[in-house]
Parts: sequence; C-alpha cells; structure tokens
Amino acid sequence: MGRKFPLAVCFLFGVVMFIQYFSQSTAARNLNQTILDYWQIVFAFTLIVGVFSFFKNNVTHISRGADRPYRVVGLIGFCSMPILALIWGIKADTPFMWMFENVQAPMQSTVFALLAFFVASASFRGFRARSLPAAVLLISALLMLLSRSNIGGYFSSGLPEVANWVRDYPSMAARRAILIGIGLGSLTTSLRVIIGIERTWLGGEK
Repeated sequence: MGRKFPLAVCFLFGVVMFIQYFSQSTAARNLNQTILDYWQIVFAFTLIVGVFSFFKNNVTHISRGADRPYRVVGLIGFCSMPILALIWGIKADTPFMWMFENVQAPMQSTVFALLAFFVASASFRGFRARSLPAAVLLISALLMLLSRSNIGGYFSSGLPEVANWVRDYPSMAARRAILIGIGLGSLTTSLRVIIGIERTWLGGEK
C-alpha cells in the first residue's frame, strides 16, 4: 500500500495532464492552471527541503572535518544573506545587494571564466583532425569562430554568408534530429513512469 498510492496518483495526474492538451474546453484549461498552481506550492516545499538538507549536510561534514574551511564559508553566506534581507530588505543600496553585487556576482564571473578554459582545452582535444568527421567538425568550428570575429572579414567578405548557411541548414538539421531524439526519450521515460515500470523515483527499483 505504501507504493501503490503514489503510483496511482502519478498515473492519474499523468493521464489527466496528457489528455487536457488535446482538449479546448474551459474546464481543461482551468484544471491545467490549478495543477500548475499546486506545482508551485510543491516546488516551494522542495526548496525548503533542499535548504535544510544543505544545512544538515554541511554541518555533518564540518563535524567530521571534511573540507571544513569551505563549508564554514558556505554556511556563513547561507545564513547571512537571509538575515540581511529580513533586516534591511533587498532594495538598492542595502547590505543584501552589496553582498550580491560584490561577492556573489564576482564569484559567478570567476566560475564562468574558468569554464571558458575547460571548454577551450576540451575543444583542442576534440577538434583534432584524425578522421573525416573530426576534420569536418574542426573546419566548421573554425568557420564559425572566424565569422564571429573581425578577423574573418580580412579573409573573405562572403565568410559570414557561408557560416550562416552552415548554421541554418547542416547545423539546424543536426539540432532538430537531437531534439527529436530527446523528445522521444522524454516520452518513453514519461510513459514508463506513468505506467509504473520506472519506480526509481520512489526510492528503489522494485
């Protein structure tokens, strides 16, 4: 009984949400909006669970001495931001916005800057022309890079048109094929969850 009820609820709402997309009645639209409103409530509670889980996980690791300095800093920021927001608000020229603009925003910029180096190194390894597909990938990447920079104009004035053609036809065809595959995979997984074949979301495989 402990697993049959969640499976029945999942099946019921999955079928209802699937059918209402093919209905143009007002009742179906109202039902869809009501379910979306309740989804926001469920999302808010999952956010609360995630906050407490983050706090508990960090406290546990601090007591064990695992990455203690980093977790202490994380907990300080985790606790200070809500306190600053509750006391002084989140408007401009408040301590909360000062922390956001001078601490969080620079950290985000640093992370994205580091990701650029990882992407560059991965591209260097992946774009080696060891085979015909790799050579096509390398030529396409160089074509896109040159067309997006001022250097490309010195080589040929028609380089942007060629790059646009590659992006609008071969690249778009590949992207649409990938999106179709993602859609079919999502449909298959959704059907497995609705029917009850996929039960890992219940905390187990059986």
